[in-house]
Amino acid sequence: MNGIAVSKRRMLITGASAGIGEACARTWAKNGWDLVLIARRAERLETLAAELKSAHGTASAIVVSDLADPLAPSRIVDELRERGLLVDGVINNAGYGVPGTFQSVNWRTHADFLRVLLWAPTELTHHLLPGMVERGFGRVINVASLAGLVPSTAGHTLYGATKSYLIRFSQSLSQEVKHRGVHVLALCPGFTFSEFHDVNGMRSKVSTMPRFMWMTANEVAEQAYGASENGAAILVNGRFNRFVAALTKLLPEALALKLVGRQAKRFRQSE
Repeated sequence: MNGIAVSKRRMLITGASAGIGEACARTWAKNGWDLVLIARRAERLETLAAELKSAHGTASAIVVSDLADPLAPSRIVDELRERGLLVDGVINNAGYGVPGTFQSVNWRTHADFLRVLLWAPTELTHHLLPGMVERGFGRVINVASLAGLVPSTAGHTLYGATKSYLIRFSQSLSQEVKHRGVHVLALCPGFTFSEFHDVNGMRSKVSTMPRFMWMTANEVAEQAYGASENGAAILVNGRFNRFVAALTKLLPEALALKLVGRQAKRFRQSE
């Protein structure tokens, strides 16, 4: 290219220290992207950054941040600006589950959960989207869940609600910016092998679920990359999960709620 260096695309990933976020970092690095890795655990991000540098020549900027802090999104954007880092995409992946009923959990816990899973992805996208639109290229991936497409049941009260929000937010935003070179995707995995269920204390329950219901984080990330590049607005990962999503749409609401509620008792804490 006449000696002129061509800068690589750069993807910002929240919750990049484990699970789907870590798998996305590997997938996008393999496909030639540089990264901004965001999580609370600096040592994990540093280890991942070194691995990706060695394997793919990836330049990874590390930002240690707790998205439960109301000021975290604006501080992240300020740090990117100070470091001269343009971002061509964002994967809003950070998340976790809160076991128990709505009333059995204190409000501070609910508030932190909503900041991480609802407020932070919305605000980060709002800050980063204008640059993507201006440059005529961008990728926004909101990691939602199959839980956002099926009836909600007792326990983990806000989880399905926030994931449903991310799906509808992604659909609307996709319609607004798809003609400006920006692809917006709601990613809807089901059960995924990761630390997710260890963190929320539900490992013993979910371990009883049959193997065909599970996917690996790498499978989810690879499918997400392909769907994002193809301009899909929603991706439900895996044939089993697509079957469940379709079935609950076809059934009467009361019957779908009864069936989903019966299964949810196997993997949700509702006390």
